[in-house]
Amino acid sequence: MYDYYDTGSLAVFGILIVFGLIFAAAGYVLSSLFLMKIFEKAGVEGKWRAWVPVYNAMILAKLGDVSPWVMLGAIVINVIPVLNYISWIAYVAVLVIVGWRVGLKLQKDAVWVLFGLIPGIGVLIWLGINAFDKSRWNPNVAPAPWANNGFLGDNTVWQGIPVQPKPVAGPGYGAPQGYAPPAQPGYAPPAQPGYAPPAQPGYAPPAGPAAPATGAPVPPVPPTTPPAPPAAPPTTPPAPPAAPPAPPAGPPAPPTDPTQPPA
Repeated sequence: MYDYYDTGSLAVFGILIVFGLIFAAAGYVLSSLFLMKIFEKAGVEGKWRAWVPVYNAMILAKLGDVSPWVMLGAIVINVIPVLNYISWIAYVAVLVIVGWRVGLKLQKDAVWVLFGLIPGIGVLIWLGINAFDKSRWNPNVAPAPWANNGFLGDNTVWQGIPVQPKPVAGPGYGAPQGYAPPAQPGYAPPAQPGYAPPAQPGYAPPAGPAAPATGAPVPPVPPTTPPAPPAAPPTTPPAPPAAPPAPPAGPPAPPTDPTQPPA
């Protein structure tokens, strides 16, 4: 006999599945778009990486200083129904750690990671804010406390993905590569006065002429011998001039005979 209620239940179940698939597809598109923008800020090469499921989450883990294989393990155990809440708690814990580290490099306070505790819509809100705000990626954030941990720390190198800074090996304070701790303010004592001996007297030869530049005219070479001194003045005064010349002859005498014309 045909059961009307069984048919109605199947129809409702089918409608729920269709809406679930639509929401899942929309969430995938939005999350991939947001991840693409975050990867661009971080300097990841290749926009296609943000559109590959699971792989994009592993890249996000690397940007958060967490081993991508830890992220992959958290995703795998999360889909195992036997583990139930244990797998879900492990997955959320990894997401919170990654979100905290990525938020620090995007100038976000730790409180922003609370969005990651909200399944679905909370993660999308966190991704959207970090993707489209005006924050800049800062790779010089101090290394994570687990950076040297062989299990949780990121020790992988993938082409096209920037390498995160590591603490400097050795005792004492180690600054990450590319990061210089700010100088500590303090008192600098003045320079101590002291005795500077005077310069020793002596002959300093004159400096030689500088070598002319290429293509410049060569200056004349100065003579090696000094010029001769001027001649001594004469010891005897010059002779006086000879007798003065005779005065010119006087005018001719007038004629004695007044009847004669002058010569």
